[in-house]
Amino acid sequence: MPATELLEAVLVEDEQTVRMATAQTLELGGFKVQACASVEKAQPWLTAEFGGVIVTDVRLPGRSGLELLAQVVALDPDLPVIVVTGHGDIGMAVEAMRAGAYDFIEKPFAAERLMETVRRAQEKRRLVIENRRLKAAWSADPDVPALIGQSPAIERVRTLIRSVGPAAVDILINGQTGTGKEVVARQLHAASGCKGPFVAINCGALPESVFESEIFGHEAGAFTSAQKRRIGKLEYANGGTIFLDEIETMPLALQVKLLRVLQERQLERLGGNERIQIDCRVIAASKADLLALSAQGQFREDLYYRIGVVSIDLPTLAERRDDIPLLLAHFVQGAALRYQRPVPQWSAARMAQWQVRDWPGNVRELRNFADRLVLGVADAAGIPAGEQAEAESLPQRVDAYERMLIAEALEVNEGNVAATADHLGVPKKTLYDKLKKYQLSAGRAAE
Repeated sequence: MPATELLEAVLVEDEQTVRMATAQTLELGGFKVQACASVEKAQPWLTAEFGGVIVTDVRLPGRSGLELLAQVVALDPDLPVIVVTGHGDIGMAVEAMRAGAYDFIEKPFAAERLMETVRRAQEKRRLVIENRRLKAAWSADPDVPALIGQSPAIERVRTLIRSVGPAAVDILINGQTGTGKEVVARQLHAASGCKGPFVAINCGALPESVFESEIFGHEAGAFTSAQKRRIGKLEYANGGTIFLDEIETMPLALQVKLLRVLQERQLERLGGNERIQIDCRVIAASKADLLALSAQGQFREDLYYRIGVVSIDLPTLAERRDDIPLLLAHFVQGAALRYQRPVPQWSAARMAQWQVRDWPGNVRELRNFADRLVLGVADAAGIPAGEQAEAESLPQRVDAYERMLIAEALEVNEGNVAATADHLGVPKKTLYDKLKKYQLSAGRAAE
């Protein structure tokens, strides 16, 4: 979780000493705490826009913690409520979980137990708020894809976009396949405020025979099949942005022509003599080291320096692993809408597996994995069998094995928690904690 992010908690506890001690624990953990002695006093913070977590005792003067929970669930079911119960109130805790509580803690509790639960709840709330923000931004401007993530690496990219986006300067984006070069290009176009179109060309997908005509256009009769004039992409992008993806594949002869156009901001259509003024920003992208290619004579050095007035280097997914939960949640939501399927759930152990994976295809590979996850065709861990032993730590493997044993015991006992606890030889309270941890539901054996 980024250090700059605001951590918030509303604490509802009527016993003053407990309230003060709990508030102090949360504050030492970095949370801004609103400590209230009753549900009634907590009302000002109970809004759908609240970005934090609610921690409430069950037994309170006036309205109870369960009544508070019902109010919050009706207001926003994604707002986490952690219920604190007294010793022996397991039945009440189960009722709270069924009513939509995020988790429950039994008094007396250790500070570490409280902080671990509250931090997990805050992370969930952060993902929910961020996804809502992204959906709102997409609705306002559906042509601009979201730049998702809060890691330092992606925040640096955002800072550059805000800084150079409005400037009339050509830009080079460097990044491996699947790192989001076109996403950044479209963000730069949106930040420019230009009214013209965003025109994208994949230089690697154009045959050399039609390259010049596609980019610069041609006059009627310029070649055998040129029956009428064609406006090229550079001219069509007038007043906007042209995005030249995989510019490293552009033929050397056309690099010379492009360099001249960029210097003079004029072009001539193939087969024509008229010089046409163009007014567009050029954003180029490359997955190769253009300077190294120029040293080998495979790319013009003068063109490199012309398009690279400003360079933006995109991080690989391995360099921003903290963004994987947010990215995957976003992609899964989109895939579930497209395929009309339910949103799959996963455990913290499984997410830990995904976060240590190499992801050579970067964000694009993660997006494709999200599709497979929603369609139910991804393997259990999302990791090929050959990688899994190396990727999983011992605690992750222990967690996975424990989850399997609990799921099997639930199935044998037809979802009966008490019978399952006896079967496994653990207290019911311990089993409830583990059901929550592994996202298993009583009444069925979740896979």
